[in-house]
Amino acid sequence: MPEAHLAIPSSASVSGRMSRQRRRDTQPEVAIRKRLHAMGLRFRVTMPIPGMPRRTMDIAFTRARVAVFVDGCFWHVCPQHATSPASNSDWWFRKLTTNQARDVATNAHLTALGWQVVRVWEHEEPAEAAARIAAVVRTGEG
Repeated sequence: MPEAHLAIPSSASVSGRMSRQRRRDTQPEVAIRKRLHAMGLRFRVTMPIPGMPRRTMDIAFTRARVAVFVDGCFWHVCPQHATSPASNSDWWFRKLTTNQARDVATNAHLTALGWQVVRVWEHEEPAEAAARIAAVVRTGEG
């Protein structure tokens, strides 16, 4: 039986799509960053999470200690848009469950370090998401 962390694509086309999936600078992430920048907020992009190798914050406000993650509906199991692939379903279930557990662990780690965590779904309106993020950042800069 394959290990949970190794993907076994069900076809060559699935393998191709997975390899081309963006990990950063997605359309929702860029749209939110543009709005935050237009609001006069400055931030770091893809900042490493201290003490957690291979994990990064999508958007980091270092002075206010606010970490922002723009989560994809499929990859992070959005309550509104989650889907369950029919092919290779056992592997996908383990993969997506592991993603959710990693999100919880990341939130707890950052909170323990004194950071506030804001998670935004990719389907959220960018202007509304940026306003929500800005409110948290501005209270953290105090």
